[in-house]
Parts: sequence; C-alpha cells; structure tokens
Amino acid sequence: MKWYNPPSTCKVQNNTIELDVEAGTDFWRITHYGFIRDNGHFGYIAKEGDFVATVKVSGHYQDQYDQAGLMIRIDEQNWIKTGIEYVDGAQQVSAVVTRQFSDWSVVPRKDNPPAIWLKLIRRKDYVEIRYSFDNLTFDLLRLAYFPPEVPVQIGVMAAAPDGKGFKAIFEDFTVTNTLE
Repeated sequence: MKWYNPPSTCKVQNNTIELDVEAGTDFWRITHYGFIRDNGHFGYIAKEGDFVATVKVSGHYQDQYDQAGLMIRIDEQNWIKTGIEYVDGAQQVSAVVTRQFSDWSVVPRKDNPPAIWLKLIRRKDYVEIRYSFDNLTFDLLRLAYFPPEVPVQIGVMAAAPDGKGFKAIFEDFTVTNTLE
C-alpha cells in the first residue's frame, strides 16, 4: 500500500490500519464552496479492470465533516469517496463523486453506528457503492459513472476539514477480481 498525503501517525497490524487524521485535510473540488482541496489521507493500491473493494470503518468522529471510508481515484479531477461523514452532530453515510466538480449525497443516521462496512464495485463504466451495518445486508448508496479501462488507485481515505483531527480505524481492507 502506498500513501497519497500520508498521515503523521499510522499503525498497521493484523489487517487493521489505525491512523490519526490530521486537521485541515479534505478532498473536494469547487462546487458550492468554490475551493479545491486535495490533501486528505489516502492509502491505496493500483488496480486495473473490474473489482470489488471492501473494508470495515470506524472512527472517533467529533467535528463537522470528519470522514473516513473508501476512495477510488484516477487523478485530482476524477475520484469517488464514500464512507461515514460527521455532519451536524450525527454520522451520515456519504458519497462524493468528482468528475472535475464534486457532488455530495448522504443518508442520515441518527444512531451513530460503531462501524460501517463498505463495498465498492467497479464494473465496466460505473462504480456501485454499497454499505452495511452488520456485514451481511448491503444497501445500495449510489451508482455512478466512472471512466472505464483506465488504471485506478483504490484504498482507504480519511479527512478532517474543519476540526482538530480524529482517530480512524480500517479493518480487513480487501480488493478482489471476483465481482459480487
């Protein structure tokens, strides 16, 4: 695994990645806010073709927009991030799709679950994003266009745009060629 904007503190042990997410980090392009941020933490592997990426994510979210999850990326103008984003005092299941400009969609959660399982499926010209709170039933969050037949980076992502930072934990990150 390689890092784009590595965190200053990261511990990898027994299929678990634990990192201290640094303050002032984010991935966003232009829409609504008018700025570009490309300094979030992203640990990834390079991958081509169709695949399924999965991970269990938990975090000590405390400040507005604290976030952790999965990211698929071609470059600074073409990427998707998904996971939990802490908004207005509650966890939201979140997806941002960026094709030069970012968009954002959320599913509000009032229960602040202890963890989320994410499944990102890349198939031909799209990415399917699914999430679960029991690692058994995965609900569809989003289906988005993504450029086909180009190599990508796939991995774990975390950022703390407005707060002082937090601890994020990723467990059992896997990428397989088997489509589910």
